[in-house]
Amino acid sequence: MVRPPLTPRTVIRTAADLADAQGLDEVTLSAVARELDVRTPSLYAHVRDLAALRDGVTILALGELADRDGDAIAGRAGRDALRALCDAHRDYARAHPGRWQSLQRRAGDAVVRSDEAARSSRALAAVLRGYGVDESDQVHATRLVGAFLNGFLHLEHVGSFAHSAPPADDSWLLLIDRLDALLDHWHTKGEK
Repeated sequence: MVRPPLTPRTVIRTAADLADAQGLDEVTLSAVARELDVRTPSLYAHVRDLAALRDGVTILALGELADRDGDAIAGRAGRDALRALCDAHRDYARAHPGRWQSLQRRAGDAVVRSDEAARSSRALAAVLRGYGVDESDQVHATRLVGAFLNGFLHLEHVGSFAHSAPPADDSWLLLIDRLDALLDHWHTKGEK
């Protein structure tokens, strides 16, 4: 088997695949080097250090998720767009658990400044605009949606919902409905 050329993209993609298979905590420079059948020092020409490697996985995940989000919400608004965005995140978390885990860590400056982070933010901003959430409130609404997604998907991933009825799918739909209602009435927050 011919080994692909060693590039930053190859190193990051290998790290992301390793994260999906074994968990983000198992992604180390030496583990990625073993996967690529190279010596660890060879990676330093492509990634600065472990933090940069993990930031690379996060940037990759943000880009992949932004693509899914954009496709999911295209031509939709309100609850349909919210449900599509939430489902895209849930599907991604299930298909790529290590990449998803990389989104649950404090991001470095390279992640924050990346085009992928900006694209990912735009999808949720588009959903929120459909609800009439003022730009000045979008950060709060973004945090609310993010807290729902991250909390639910983490608890589902670790099996917290496996031992009680109703099934998690029922709660998922109900909570999206409640989130939809809250966002639909966001503009009335200051009215008495």
